[in-house]
Amino acid sequence: MKNWRDLIGNATIRYLDHSGKKTFQHKPYTALTSFAVDDVLALFVDGQTVPAVRLWVHPDTVVLGIPDARVPYIEDGVKLLKDRGYQVVVRNSGGLAVALDAGVLNISLVLPDVKHVSIYDCYEAMVGFVRYMFCDLTDEIEAYEIVGSYCPGDYDLSIGGRKFAGISQRRVKDGAAIQIYLDVEGKGFERAKLIRDFYDVALKNTETNFDFPDVVPSTMASLSELLGRRITVDEMKQRVVQTLQEISEDVVLTDFSDAEEAQFEKRYAQMMKRNEGIARLQ
Repeated sequence: MKNWRDLIGNATIRYLDHSGKKTFQHKPYTALTSFAVDDVLALFVDGQTVPAVRLWVHPDTVVLGIPDARVPYIEDGVKLLKDRGYQVVVRNSGGLAVALDAGVLNISLVLPDVKHVSIYDCYEAMVGFVRYMFCDLTDEIEAYEIVGSYCPGDYDLSIGGRKFAGISQRRVKDGAAIQIYLDVEGKGFERAKLIRDFYDVALKNTETNFDFPDVVPSTMASLSELLGRRITVDEMKQRVVQTLQEISEDVVLTDFSDAEEAQFEKRYAQMMKRNEGIARLQ
């Protein structure tokens, strides 16, 4: 297994803070836009051979996995989320439904030349990155599936058995976008309850070929709750930058190139196409 710093600790790292953006390339900056952006970064990162780290925050959005969009009563599920003030988007990476809001920081780690790097090593790179960011506050971050959480997986991050983050991964050619959501502020219980309610009305106890999680809200919490101190998204952003400065020689801020902008239009159109069915329900 590769050490996480061997994968991330390049001499130069590209940094993009999209957490405060309202528009991007003349389009609303929604979670749908974010997934298109990550695809572009993964496409171009190989040519630049420079890892990229991107931050993004979206208000009151539930991101569904592909299986979630196929539940038998999806109309009822989307209506519940809409009535509670949430936009609904279907992602193009792995995983199931997650809840985003202003207290959730998403980090995309985009790595080049992963053709001969295992999926597990890429996940471990994100785990190591997060542990390093919090090494002054805790050494109790564990990575294993938290049964009862939403979007459960082998790389759930937890403290004391309660989940605060989940990781997904998408590969595009020889680049990989490893995406993590960090429940930083607010109540993880309330976010989990929202997703539990979505499944309750979207499944109505119907048996399906796919095993959806039986969400138990008490299995989830925010970092602020778990560490017993207020941690803000802004503090988290500072920790990301500090970590990048410590593991690399140069952190560069670069806008999209003309080629990246052109590819973004294509990837955005693909995401719009993927979300046509969900969009009609909102």
